[in-house]
Amino acid sequence: MSATVNRAGLAVAAELATFVEGAVLPGLGIAADGWWAGVADIFARFAPQNAALLAKRETLQAAVDARYKAGEPVDEAFLRGIGYLVPEPAPFTIGTENVDAEIATMAGPQLVVPILNARFVLNAANARWGSLYDAFYGTDALPGAAKPGGYDVERGAQVIAAAKAFLDQAVPLASGSWADLGDPSGGIAIRNPDQYVGQSARGRLFRHNGLHIDVVFDPNSAIGSSDPSGISDVILESALTTICDLEDSIAAVDAEDKVAAYANWLGLMKGDLEETFDKGGKAMTRCLNADRVYTGAHGDQITLAGRSLLFVRNVGHLMTTPAVHLAGGGEAPEGILDAIMTSTIAMYDLRGLGTLGNSRTGSVYIVKPKMHGPEECRFTNALFDAVEDLLGLARHTVKVGVMDEERRTSANLAACIEAVKDRIVFINTGFLDRTGDEMHTAMHGGAMIPKAEMKASAWIKSYEDRNVRIGLAHGLSGRAQIGKGMWAAPDRMADMMDQKIGHPMSGANTAWVPSPTAATLHAMHYHKVDVFARQKEIAHEAIPALDGLLSVPFAGGRNWTAEEVARELDNNAQGILGYVVRWIDQGIGCSKVPDINDIGLMEDRATLRISSQHIANWLLHGVATEAGVNAAFARMAAKVDAQNAGDPLYQPMAGNPDSIALQAARALVFEGVGQPSGYTEPLLHAYRAKAKAAA
Repeated sequence: MSATVNRAGLAVAAELATFVEGAVLPGLGIAADGWWAGVADIFARFAPQNAALLAKRETLQAAVDARYKAGEPVDEAFLRGIGYLVPEPAPFTIGTENVDAEIATMAGPQLVVPILNARFVLNAANARWGSLYDAFYGTDALPGAAKPGGYDVERGAQVIAAAKAFLDQAVPLASGSWADLGDPSGGIAIRNPDQYVGQSARGRLFRHNGLHIDVVFDPNSAIGSSDPSGISDVILESALTTICDLEDSIAAVDAEDKVAAYANWLGLMKGDLEETFDKGGKAMTRCLNADRVYTGAHGDQITLAGRSLLFVRNVGHLMTTPAVHLAGGGEAPEGILDAIMTSTIAMYDLRGLGTLGNSRTGSVYIVKPKMHGPEECRFTNALFDAVEDLLGLARHTVKVGVMDEERRTSANLAACIEAVKDRIVFINTGFLDRTGDEMHTAMHGGAMIPKAEMKASAWIKSYEDRNVRIGLAHGLSGRAQIGKGMWAAPDRMADMMDQKIGHPMSGANTAWVPSPTAATLHAMHYHKVDVFARQKEIAHEAIPALDGLLSVPFAGGRNWTAEEVARELDNNAQGILGYVVRWIDQGIGCSKVPDINDIGLMEDRATLRISSQHIANWLLHGVATEAGVNAAFARMAAKVDAQNAGDPLYQPMAGNPDSIALQAARALVFEGVGQPSGYTEPLLHAYRAKAKAAA
């Protein structure tokens, strides 16, 4: 446990106090004593409310559990009777103001990046612009692959042809094809002259569906020298927004971890975050990209953001943190600390004290995950009010993104939006966590269908459709993002290109992608689909009824073969172990983890929640046995060990009962029924702290 210092009656970890008083407050001209006094007041006011909301979660869950155990239906009438479902609010329109264009009036990809990894954070922030040539060349988005041993001319020709075909669709010429374009020095005649924005020394800038396309001309480059028009690249405006994540994708269990996370956020807000790393035996330093400057059609200077607009995702209401202990004893709610710290640090951007700007409208963008229903949204709204008062900010400077990822939120989504209607800038379906919550809520109702079948179950279609239509019904179009979830397979870009166009077609103006390269490829979907026109087309459609959303994916009287059970247990156990071993032993909260078929998938706590709750459910209902689960863990520990054989930091699990990671994985399953809302954080934090102490 860290040494602590007293600040306004709070016992604050010394490293956090040093960071606040040495790195954060002086540059803002804020007196430490007054700030700490305000922080103590916020904790005194909101920590008891936070605890009461968590207690209500347990009360509602206990009522649902009892109903299932009694064999009675857990239907809409019952859920309304216990207050799980609330009345629909009267018609309203959100009133959010001062929202940046990337959120309100543009449609494009969104990245989520673990804030503890500075290199990843910088890559994501800089992914506002991406090379289409590179994205095509190095992925399976085009058939085949580049031959090793330097530049593959044949693959390059394939890439150039595909990129120019894209230009023909997005920025058609007045006549002919981009493939036939010759010397551009005399100008480029395009079918719609309004698409031309300007030029730089090396490129021509165009706009389509609100997104920019920079066609780079460099006849002296290796690629441009062989091109009839000297085109050397096509740069797409890609990740419009990036969520810097303090939650599901990181492992932050103590004050040391929290300070490291806050320090990276500070570097982003000041614009001076850098990371030096080794690449091919050479030291490389990465920093934030500058803005992009062009000369407009009328000789005016045009400046475009060189970086994604940054959100920061705070943790939810559940966890507490040893970084601060309350005056009355006990750890402080971590989400309250996040709200205070991330907003205070964002004042560097609000006051223009950094070298590079983030919000041009004077807003702070905080994503708030894992809220259960409108009461918890109202709590967040009041908390943000208090943080604004602490910092002397105008009301609703701090905006909120509501993750629609818990059953009680998706079933009461309109009321949740109303609770934050003057600061909301984002709703996002979170299939992974929503599935985990679905299973835990109905844990005692029966055995669930296999995990792979859940995406075809009734509730998921209703969930995805309701999210968009409720957002449109309450005025989010043109003011806020309606988002969709992650494509989890970063090496399967061809499949992504086939399937993820469904997100803009659904009327969502953003969706998550797993990498900067994926952002560039997914940006092409927003050129194919005019999302805001699509929103107008579907705005009149009725919001799907609740019955589909409340259809639980029970297996009913299904007869399971031994092979089916073993296959499902192996799949879940392998996913749990592959993720947990990195979380516990190395503090890696999100990474590309090989699945049981050795396909790399982006894993975080949401995927872990599904797998662990699924096995716990099958154990509870006798589909699986303790012996069968233990056998699956033994088999998959050996497989995961083999998959990580090349990692010098890896600690094997197979045959090692002292493996803290293996102990954590087993606890997540065998104690899964009793975990609050099925969340994995309490056990992960406890075992990670144990591993850090042992090290």
